[in-house]
Amino acid sequence: MISIEERPAEVAARTVSGHWEGDLLLGRRHASALGTLVERTTRTALLVPLRAKDATSVRRAFAREMRSLPQQLRRSLTYDRGKEMAQHTLFTHETRIRVFFAHPHSPWERGTNENTNGLIRQFFPKGTDFSQVSRRDIKHVQALLNGRPRKVLHWRTPSEVFHDHLVALET
Repeated sequence: MISIEERPAEVAARTVSGHWEGDLLLGRRHASALGTLVERTTRTALLVPLRAKDATSVRRAFAREMRSLPQQLRRSLTYDRGKEMAQHTLFTHETRIRVFFAHPHSPWERGTNENTNGLIRQFFPKGTDFSQVSRRDIKHVQALLNGRPRKVLHWRTPSEVFHDHLVALET
């Protein structure tokens, strides 16, 4: 397990895109979950539908989502110490994304993700049974979040800023 203390300085400085934070939003009675991935620089959110919240299911779903991105936007993932990331070594092998772990009981070390989870809860309040929410509805909420202007982005949307980063990679 690689500690958050070993992350490159560029992650904390938000000077380079491609560094992500991840988490699970638990559903009713902790029986279902929704995966969340947030890019630290652009605030782009990826909502990851999960069939189960075990380590294998989470690894596969997160890897599938991340592989849809260009390699330059897949640099690192910062996560808490939840058992759903027990297969982090295999995840890194499959995706080439280094996983860093926050200190126990330190949600502020993944503040971008915690803030985004709060925004997601506006659509999926506590008690939501994620097994009853369609992939289409989850991706619709993802599009709404990424189309929402943010003060931290000078009132641009995460989608606009992410697009600019993609274009910059091509030049």
